[in-house]
Amino acid sequence: MAEVVERFRVPIVGALCCLLVSAGGVIYLRRPVTQPIEVVEPSPIPVPSPVQVAVYVTGAVQNPGVYRLPGESRVQDALEAAGGPTANADLDRVNLAQRVHDEDQIYFPEVGEESIPASSTGGSPEGLIDINTASAGELEELPGIGPALAQSIIDHRESHGPFGSIEEIMDVQGIGQGVFDDIRELITVR
Repeated sequence: MAEVVERFRVPIVGALCCLLVSAGGVIYLRRPVTQPIEVVEPSPIPVPSPVQVAVYVTGAVQNPGVYRLPGESRVQDALEAAGGPTANADLDRVNLAQRVHDEDQIYFPEVGEESIPASSTGGSPEGLIDINTASAGELEELPGIGPALAQSIIDHRESHGPFGSIEEIMDVQGIGQGVFDDIRELITVR
C-alpha cells in the first residue's frame, strides 16, 4: 500500500489542494454580505410658533391702538408698544406687572381723571368669567374652584391651547359633571 500511496502522492495532494480551494470558495461565497451603515438624520421637531395676543391700548398713551404682543406680555409691554405714556398719564393707577390676555382693553387714565372706563381684562361684558383669559383669582370666585383647581385650568389652557367651548373645561383633571353644572351659567369662552 505504501507503494500505491507513493506512486499517486502528487495527484492525491493535488486533489486535496483542489478540494480545499473549492471548500474555501464555497465558504467565501456563502458568507453574509455586510450592508453599509446608513446614518438617518432625525426629522426636526416642529417648534410651535410663539403665541401672540392682540390688545387694545387706549387712554393717556402716545399711540392708542391695537397691538400684537407675545403671549407672556405684561401691561408694561403694551404701554411700550403704544409709544409710552403721555405727560399727564397717571401710571400709579395701573398695574404695569399684570399679564395681558388676547382681546384685552388696557386703559391708561390721566392725572385727576375721576373714573376709569371698565376694561375687558379678565371677565366679559356679560359678567361671565372667560375661562380662556381669567386669572387664578378670578377662577377661584367660581363655586367649587379653589387655588389648585384654578391653577390646573390655567396649566391646561397653556399646554392644550384655549378652550373651544365651556364644556371642554371638564377635560381638566378634577372638574367633573357636578362642578361643571355649578359653574356652567357663570363661565364663557371668547
